[in-house]
Amino acid sequence: MKTFLAKKETVQRNWYVIDAKDQVLGRLSVKIANILRGRNKPTFTPHVDTGDFVVVINADKIALTGKKEDQKQYMFYSGYVGGEKRLSVADMQARQPDFVIKHAVKGMLPKNRLARKMLTKLKVYAGAEHPHEAQNPQVVSL
Repeated sequence: MKTFLAKKETVQRNWYVIDAKDQVLGRLSVKIANILRGRNKPTFTPHVDTGDFVVVINADKIALTGKKEDQKQYMFYSGYVGGEKRLSVADMQARQPDFVIKHAVKGMLPKNRLARKMLTKLKVYAGAEHPHEAQNPQVVSL
């Protein structure tokens, strides 16, 4: 019996909706990353994008364990002298609620061109509304 290797032309893509309300960031990110890569499918092939689309709603209501809300910081550097900024998770959730989830999922994907393509299939929204009802997404319960 030969080993099955998926081809990008034959991959069937589904849409999933995940409600992030009161979900722990790390555990939620692992599940999202596995769906984006296609690891939940029997046709998973590491070098082919076999993953599905994921829509995350209520990103502003995500939970973090311990004191991460205040102690964990994101660092940004402009390239100029003194151009370093640090923001806590609470500040980032107030400014850009989608950044926290996207950043966590990006860290769990491989570091290559294929992973950057996979990350484009992640749609994160702060509220409970999303514009992807036409794709008939399935609700994922965690």
